[in-house]
Order: sequence, then structure tokens, then C-alpha cells
Amino acid sequence: MKLKIVLILITALNFTGVLVANAQGMPQNIASSTISAYRFYQDFDHISIKVPTVVETSFPNDFIEQFYFAVLDKTTNSFEPYFFKQETLLNQVPVSVSSNPAILSTNRMIDNDTQTYADFPLPDNAQGTAQIILSSATPIASSVLVTLFDNNVALPNSVEIRALVDGQNRIVVANRRMDQQTVRFPQTTSKQWSIIFTFGQPLRISELRLLQDNAKKTSQRTLRFLAQPSHSYRIYFDPDRLSPTAVGESGNLVSAKDVLVVSATISQSNSNYIIADVDGDGVPDIRDNCVSVPNADQVDLNNNGRGDACDDFDQDQIINSKDNCPNIPNWDQKDSDGDGIGDACDNEESRFTERHTWIPWAGMGFAALVLILLLALTARSTHVPKQINN
Repeated sequence: MKLKIVLILITALNFTGVLVANAQGMPQNIASSTISAYRFYQDFDHISIKVPTVVETSFPNDFIEQFYFAVLDKTTNSFEPYFFKQETLLNQVPVSVSSNPAILSTNRMIDNDTQTYADFPLPDNAQGTAQIILSSATPIASSVLVTLFDNNVALPNSVEIRALVDGQNRIVVANRRMDQQTVRFPQTTSKQWSIIFTFGQPLRISELRLLQDNAKKTSQRTLRFLAQPSHSYRIYFDPDRLSPTAVGESGNLVSAKDVLVVSATISQSNSNYIIADVDGDGVPDIRDNCVSVPNADQVDLNNNGRGDACDDFDQDQIINSKDNCPNIPNWDQKDSDGDGIGDACDNEESRFTERHTWIPWAGMGFAALVLILLLALTARSTHVPKQINN
């Protein structure tokens, strides 16, 4: 059965927001933060046009995980609106999905929308486990699994892939550390696939794609933008996170006339790409055991996959790095003497002396006075005047 799947992504069409400024006024941090999210780019430096023209190019051979782009006019150093369309005619086998634990958002993993996600619960003080089962009416031959996650979500600690082959539940990928979103394995044919993730950080899966090697397909992935004469352009693509780009108003790129088709150029790795690190601790989000809390040391004393900085040892719903008594429950975080140690773990004597700071000084003064008096008495007793005998 042939299915026609059309995926259309339109960015900034008819958007009348803030124009990205030219090279004289464009905030460099905006440009750099946008560009740094993208892993690859293609350059278009010699487009032969005499008037503004809608240009169309394609990405026939690139393996792209995230279909988001940024079109940079290198001449003006500004970003341009674009229109991206992916149209595929194939006999792809429909897939259904279920999970353990069962969650209401399971189907969001196969809805072809990277802005929705399935959210799996994380145990309070242990690693979580999620089993996802992909099933089909007819066998699927595959050798690649792509898992896309919501923004600023760490990769699961480990992944295991099993497939039902000839009535046996076979291991396709033995349980191992997950170090990237794309997992490759020897080609396997099955009607039921089981993917098992263990995780110590919140797990939000936006898309789970089992690429079907046995599907006959013709694919077309095209991108359009309005080009100006004598201008050069760079198209950034395949980001590891969503990076909104401010652009100006767009013309009708969808049904534009006199579209100029240009050949794709050689894709290059983006030297300005910086892997996502939302907390800035030097550990990439995908490998960070505390994605939103800086912890360069990655210490995890209880080995639950969740760094101590964002763990909650005493289960009072306040993470250790913000808890003034990390080992003793104290929901109110009361700190009478303001020393940064909660009353629950700050002894009474310490609180009393810290609240009345004059007491230690008074005690030391009294002790010093007593010592002086003793010394004086001792000196006097050893210097008694001698009697003079006549």
C-alpha cells in the first residue's frame, strides 16, 4: 500500500516581527547563538540573477535529524525567511507505538512533529526505565533508529534494542551507553521492535524513527528563499536544538513563479557549532547528569544517574544545590540566623551565638579580664616588701 506523506515546514512566512539588523546594527550574540546551534551549512556565492528571485535548492544526500534551517545573507549579515518542503512517495509500513510505563502522550513519538513529545516519569531517587514497542502488520527491515528529544534534555543513560524474529526475542543492540541520537545496527527484519531506555534525567522523546530499509521511495527535500542580485548566502541546517531566528516579512514563497532551481553545494561542518550546554558547566546537555544545574564535576554519590547537584537526598522537593539542609527534610527552609544553614540541621547553640554575635566577644573579654586579674594578683603576692630590722 502506497502512502503519500507530505511534510511542510514554513518558517517566518508573512512574519512581521523585528527585522534582523544589517552588519552595522546586528547584535553579535544573536547571530552567534543562532549559528552555533547548527551542525552543517551550504554556501551559495554565485547565483546568476539580475532581479530579486525565489531560489530553490535541495538536500538529496544529507542525513538530517532535525529539519530546521537558517538562511543567512552573507552580504548584509541578516537572516532571511525560507520555505522548506519534504515530499516522499513510498510504501512505508505504518507503525503503532505503545510503552511501559503507559503514558497518554505515547503517540507523539510518531506524529512527525518535533515540537511535541512523550514525557516519561522519573522516579524520585532512582533511575527510570522506559520500554517502547513499535509494531507493524508486515515486517520492517531496518538498520537505523533515530531518537529525537525535546530541547535541553539529556540522552538516556543507556539503550537496548530487541526485535521479535522467528518467534524469538532477539537482542539487536545489547544494553550500552547512549552517546548519540542515531543508533546503527546490523539490518534486522521484524514486525515488533522493543527499545528500552534507562535514564536519570527527565526523558522527553519528540520523535522515534525506525528507518525502513525495505521501503521503496522517491524523496524530495527542497528549500526556497528570496535571493537578491550579487548577494551571497549560507544555509545552515540540522541543529541540535531549536534556535529561533528573527527575520523580516516574507513574500509568497509557497506558490512563487519563475523559481530558479540551483544545484546543492557541498555540505560542510559548521566550525562555529557549539554543542548545547544550557547550564554552561562545560558538560554537553546530552551527557550532563544535571542539565539545568551547573555541576562540572558530575558527582553522583548514589549512582542513580542524577547528579548530586540536582538530586534530592532528603525528599523534601528541594534539590540539594538549593536546599539549606540537603540531608534533613525542611520544606520551609527556615534559617533563623541567616547563616545559610537551615534550622533543621543547625544546632540551637550555634543559632543563638550567631544571632547574638556580641556574646562570643563578651565571653572572650570576660575571660581576658579574669586572666589579667589573676596575673596581677600573682605578681603582687610574689613582690611583698621585706621588713627592715633595726
